[in-house]
Amino acid sequence: MKNYYIHKTALIDDNVKIGNSSKIWHWSHLSKNSKLGVKCTLGQNVFIGENVSIGSNVKIQNNVSVFQGVKIEDNVFCGPSVVFTNVKYPLATKKINKKNYKKTLVKKGVTLGANCTILCGITIGEDSIVGAGSVITKNVKKKSVVVGNPAKEIGKVCKCKNRIFKKPYKNKLKCNVCGNK
Repeated sequence: MKNYYIHKTALIDDNVKIGNSSKIWHWSHLSKNSKLGVKCTLGQNVFIGENVSIGSNVKIQNNVSVFQGVKIEDNVFCGPSVVFTNVKYPLATKKINKKNYKKTLVKKGVTLGANCTILCGITIGEDSIVGAGSVITKNVKKKSVVVGNPAKEIGKVCKCKNRIFKKPYKNKLKCNVCGNK
């Protein structure tokens, strides 16, 4: 029994696994052998490449392409028009073997702002926030807030996720929401 929603204009290739309570909206495409966890939402015009794995409770906004080589863990938010890559130095005249695609990992709880670009071969640490329009050229540590081109750390996310500590950090950081240091 189908326990998810697929808009009539969406294209679902063979051997795609879709978790319960997920929603796939207008003109989206899930390529063969891709996996979508439970309670996910794919907005309009989302492309999911071959063999891509997306965790549960993931929200991918409109116009995002998640190419082969990218893995997205649980509870991730991808803002509109986020860009993922899978080849470091692409050339129009050089065919790249799919086995040579660089792996990119987006860990649990990450928020990716609108129009940010994630270069391939990157790991974005758990519970991090990437600001809108940022370009990620190197790994992002967990609970970091990064912005810019290239993106640089400007803060840390508290354990309670309700507060951001901005750089420069003081010796004794204390959250006024949860009390954690």
